[in-house]
Amino acid sequence: MQNLTPQKDTAAWIIQVWASFILSFGSTAMGIAYLPVDGWVKGFMGMGLTFTVGSSLTLAKTIRDNHEATKITARIDEAKVEKLLSEHHPLK
Repeated sequence: MQNLTPQKDTAAWIIQVWASFILSFGSTAMGIAYLPVDGWVKGFMGMGLTFTVGSSLTLAKTIRDNHEATKITARIDEAKVEKLLSEHHPLK
């Protein structure tokens, strides 16, 4: 059976992802804050931004969970096949 090493992200990638998130959220929030419109329009846009970020995080988590479930199922199936083949090896 082969040993599968878990995927590890590099520190540079993690920093880039967080910096990108903070920069994009911050610049959008600043843009909304400095819009020349009434407060209720800014509030509506702020709620839209918050909902979009929350939905994006939920979508990313769901995609990751589905991918991990597929990997676990595939590994279990592979282990069952290897066990079956090792038990019924023709040269034993």
